[in-house]
Amino acid sequence: MSLNLTNRPRRARTSAAMRRLTREIEVRPSQLILPVFVRDGSDAPAPIDSMPGVSQHTLDSLAALASDVASAGLGGIMLFGVPTEDDKDATGSAGLAEDGILNRALARVRSEVGDATVVMADTCLDEFTDHGHCGVLTSEGRIDNDASVARYVEMAIAQAAAGAHVVGPSGMMDGQVGAIRAGLDRAGYDDVAILAYSAKYASAFFGPFRDAVGSSLEGDRRTYQQDPANRREGAYEAALDIAEGADAVMVKPAGYYLDVLADVAADSPVPVAAYQVSGEYAMVEAAARNGWIERERVIAESLTSIVRAGADLVLSYWALEAPAHLAASYRN
Repeated sequence: MSLNLTNRPRRARTSAAMRRLTREIEVRPSQLILPVFVRDGSDAPAPIDSMPGVSQHTLDSLAALASDVASAGLGGIMLFGVPTEDDKDATGSAGLAEDGILNRALARVRSEVGDATVVMADTCLDEFTDHGHCGVLTSEGRIDNDASVARYVEMAIAQAAAGAHVVGPSGMMDGQVGAIRAGLDRAGYDDVAILAYSAKYASAFFGPFRDAVGSSLEGDRRTYQQDPANRREGAYEAALDIAEGADAVMVKPAGYYLDVLADVAADSPVPVAAYQVSGEYAMVEAAARNGWIERERVIAESLTSIVRAGADLVLSYWALEAPAHLAASYRN
C-alpha cells in the first residue's frame, strides 16, 4: 500500500485552529524585557528622534513605566543611565556613584515594583565616560582591560546596593564575569544574578542607541567587541562567561545574528537572551511610517524568529506592546 504524504505539512495549516494546535513557538510576555533610558536633570520625558516612540525618562516617568512593566507580566526592565555632560569623566565615576542617575533610578524602580518584575542594570561605563568607550583607557588611548574590569566590579556592587536583581556587564572585557561574581559575593550580594553580554558584536545597528544615551564616542569599539564576520567566536565567548559564573548569556544584536544565537542556545546550560537592538527597531518603525510593511505583524514575526532560534529571553523596545501583537498573530 502506498501512502500519500505529499500534503502532510499543508494539512497542519488548513485553519487557524490547526495552526494553533501545531505551532512550535509562542512568545510569552514573561520572556520579554524592556530596555529603558533615564536622563539626569530632565523635568519631562524627551523623545529620541532616531527611535520613534522611545524616550529618555525622568525618575517619575520611569517609575510609572516600571509599574506598567510589572502589571503587564513582562520578565523585566533593563535600565540605562544618561548623565549630564558635566558628570562624565575619563573613568565613568558617575556610573558608580550612589547619587548617579543610574543608581538613583535603580533605587526608585525597586521601590516602585519590589519583586514584581526583575530589575536589571546595564553594567558598563560607556554612557558615563567623556571618551565614550566602555572602559578605562591607557595613556596611549587603548582600552585597559584589567582597570576596566576593576571599575565594573565596583559598578556592579553599587548597582546591587541600589536594588538591582540582575547586573548586565556589556563591555566585553576579558574576565569581567568572574571578577564581578567574586566581587558581588564578597560584598554579600550572592543572590544578585549576572546577565552577561557574551556575544556582543561591533555592529552598525547600535547607532540610534548612541543617540539615546548621548554617547561621546569618537571612533569605534572593534578592538573589544566581536567581528561581525565571526560565528564560532560567539559560542566561544558565551562558554567562557558560563565558566566564569554567568547566570544567563546574551547575543547582541539579535535579528541579524540568529545563527550565532542558535549556536549559543544549542550548548548553553543557562538561559540565553538576545537583544533586539535600536537599529532593528528604528528600521521597522521607519518602514512602517512609510507604509512599506505591516508594523504589528513584523513586530510579532521578528520576536517569534528570535525565540525560534533559541532565545529564552528577548530585550526589545516593543516589549510592552508586543504581547498584543503576538496574541493577534497567534489567533490567525
